[in-house]
Amino acid sequence: QPIDSSDMRPADHVRIARLIGTHYHDHDGFVVLHGSDTMAYTASALSYLLEGLSKPVVLTGSQLPIGTIRTDGKENLLTAIEIAAARHTHGPLAGMAVVPEVSVYFEYSLYRGNRTVKVHAERFEAFRSPNWPVLAEAGVHIRYDQQAILPRRAGPLTVHERMDDRIGVIRLFPGIRPDWMDHALRTPDLQAAVITTFGSGNGPTEPAFLDALRRAHERGVVLVNATQCVGGRVEQGRYTTSRAFAEMGMVSAHDMTVEAAVTKLMFLFGQNADADAVRHAMGHALCGEVTVERDLLG
Repeated sequence: QPIDSSDMRPADHVRIARLIGTHYHDHDGFVVLHGSDTMAYTASALSYLLEGLSKPVVLTGSQLPIGTIRTDGKENLLTAIEIAAARHTHGPLAGMAVVPEVSVYFEYSLYRGNRTVKVHAERFEAFRSPNWPVLAEAGVHIRYDQQAILPRRAGPLTVHERMDDRIGVIRLFPGIRPDWMDHALRTPDLQAAVITTFGSGNGPTEPAFLDALRRAHERGVVLVNATQCVGGRVEQGRYTTSRAFAEMGMVSAHDMTVEAAVTKLMFLFGQNADADAVRHAMGHALCGEVTVERDLLG
């Protein structure tokens, strides 16, 4: 039974992953039709749940319903199917999938799923990948950027079937009350909270605000610093306004999207990882979702 994408929950992400796993050996690739509003969350979640994926999983949808005469859904669907079926025709990769990862196709562009954000509610160009190159562009020909696409992963597919939804997101704003922050972070059984900060990871230096974060950290809540900006990365400690975050043990999301950070936390805690293991894993790429500074330095 179709549902609106605004009603998607982690259990639905697991259900899609399980269906792909069940039919994995029957097909060359998969196309997932999905509402655009939460498509970036589902694409991110699937990238973690489908460990060892070596076939294309392409999510697509439309801004206008398929029954509307000007719908963008027809082109999106047809090209997504072509991408899901694309194989290398020569060389050492002959016969292998061209895009062996979870991706999002929308309005002539193919994006890495866990690098994608929805940036517009009305334009057909609804998505962007601000911190990673486009995987392919579709015109008369589909032109793939092989340097941007994940290499084919070896080993069998492992489908993970647990996501932990005890995760919160708190968006900072000028004037945010420390007592409200403290109340939110005291939610029973809260495992982690993504704090969306200003610029390159900055926030208020008010002692009461920082104390609320410290108390949460001391209770074992994993705090992740993700920027509110569409593009760019968190650089904790670069300015005074983020130095206290680094000192108290807040984890940098680096250049992860909020969607990728939230679903990664749900995935990691769903695998029964403890808080220290989660903090460590957030600084390392599982499937191309983050570029940490040491990777940039080679």
